[in-house]
This record gives sequence, structure tokens and C-alpha cells, in this order.
Amino acid sequence: MNRIDRLTAILIHLQTKRVVKAQELAKRFGTSLRTIYRDIRSLEEAGVPIGAEAGIGYFLEDYHLPPVMLTREEASALLFGAKVIEKFADESIRAEFESALYKIKSVLKRTDQEHLEALEPRVQVAKRPATPPFSDMLLADIQRAIGMRQVLKLDYHSAYKGETTDREVEPVGLYHYGSGWHLIAFCRLRQDYRDFRVDRIRKLTHTGHTYSSQNLLSLPAYLEQIQQTQNLEEVVIRFHKNVVRHIQEMKYSYGYVSEEVVGDEVRMRFMTQFVRGVAHWLLMFGNQVRVESPASLRETMKELALEVQEHYLQLS
Repeated sequence: MNRIDRLTAILIHLQTKRVVKAQELAKRFGTSLRTIYRDIRSLEEAGVPIGAEAGIGYFLEDYHLPPVMLTREEASALLFGAKVIEKFADESIRAEFESALYKIKSVLKRTDQEHLEALEPRVQVAKRPATPPFSDMLLADIQRAIGMRQVLKLDYHSAYKGETTDREVEPVGLYHYGSGWHLIAFCRLRQDYRDFRVDRIRKLTHTGHTYSSQNLLSLPAYLEQIQQTQNLEEVVIRFHKNVVRHIQEMKYSYGYVSEEVVGDEVRMRFMTQFVRGVAHWLLMFGNQVRVESPASLRETMKELALEVQEHYLQLS
């Protein structure tokens, strides 16, 4: 990126939030802090009213850059985002993003509009699991509550206990893993942080109350804390090369860490809390997989194999 393009991009970046740190700009543009300081001075000399707070960052003072035309590559990236949102967000987010995308498309050059129209049917994301109707309009409300620090009341269904409880929570953030979205929040009922699956929220109500985030963990801090306190067990498995190509995506769901080629096999290392879940997964590979460790996983595999054998012997 040349300097003129970087100066324009910095100016756009400064409009995205109230205060922007120099370190944030340096990381985004792959430059040194000294270069960012020079760029800021150049913008100031050009008449851009940039304010600064020592030790905090830069901000714009009553200044807004006129709309900037998107490049074809930027427009194409938005199309990719739309495809992902279509499958991984709920109706509340999909509707808002679709509205925003129409506005963006309206300012594109005719050739770029035609490019997106040709590209659209050629980019697809696999169909997402069906969302329960009571939880298909919640993500936008949850996002709003996070941004405004609003206390939420949840009617939450626990699949483990088969019961629904009322909870007042202070939302920390939204996190997507496994097969869906999770609301991380401080639960006032349990007086601790909890992970609520959004598709198990039967009803969500804004209480009208706000909370202070001063003593609340941030989402990154919560996730780091969870990783540090998890009781993870190392699992080492050898897969025959014939099946390795079939598990490139699945392996990440089971705590994949690393791998190495050993003859006709690939030795993979996993760190997991759910060794029995790994055993169920490995059954599908039959004799194309060998468990090196732990010994308890080998015993679990034997038990499951016998259960399957007995089940089909009874059916015959």
C-alpha cells in the first residue's frame, strides 16, 4: 500500500470509533509507530482536525470524510460476508445486513454491480442447522444489550435438566463455536459467569436496567480464563493416510493440536475434555485408526465396539 492510500485508510479508520490507538493503526497497516506518527502529522498539516489524548489515542473533531467508493475486491469481500451471515446468523441480523448491503450496492459503479450479480450464485455456504423459531430473532437484541450494557431476562431451557429457568444476566459478549451462537454473561441467579446457548433461550426481555462493566470480565478475558481452567487431556491417534483427507475440518472440533507423518499413517495430537466423545468419533474410521494414548481411550473404544457388535447381533 502506497503512502497516499494509507493516509486515506487511516482517515477512514479514525471515523470508525471514538478513539483509535496508534498501536492499532500500526498493526493494521504493518508499519512502525514512528511511521504512524508521521502519517498523523501529515493529515494534521493537510487540515484534518485530529485530536489526541496522551496514552489513549487519536480522535477526529467534528470531521467526516465524504463517502468513499469501494473497490471491486472490497465489494466482493462483502458478498462473502453476506453468504456467511446468511447461514451463521439469525433472521434479525440477516435482515439488517441485507438492508445495509442494498445501500452499499446502490453506490457501486454499474460494472461492479454486474460483477457482484455474476459472482453471487457462484459463492455458496453449506446449509446451517435449523434454528428454533423462538430463537431466530435474538442476535440483534443481544448485540444491542451488549453495546448499551443492558440487563437481560432470559427464559432459558436446560437440555441437561429438561427444565426452563428465569435468569437475569449481564451480557459479556457473543461467541460462535460448535454448531451455534453462545451468549456469555454474568448470571445474577448463579452469581457467576455462564455460557448460554442462544437456541435454548425461549424468551428474551429487556429489563430496562443497565449494569456497570467496570468489574465485568471482557469476552477475551473470559475465554482465556476458561482455557486456563479446563481440565484437558492429551490424546494421540494414528490415522491411516486413506482417511486423513476426510477429517480436515472435523479434527478441529476435537481439540486438534498438531500432526506428523509416520510411514503410511499420520500421528495427530489432540487436547480435549471429552475423551469419550473422541471415542465415538473414532468409531466411524474402523480399522483405519489406532489409539496411542491414553490407555483409557483404548478401553473405551473396546467397550463401544462391543456395544455395537451386540446391538447388531440382537437385530439379526
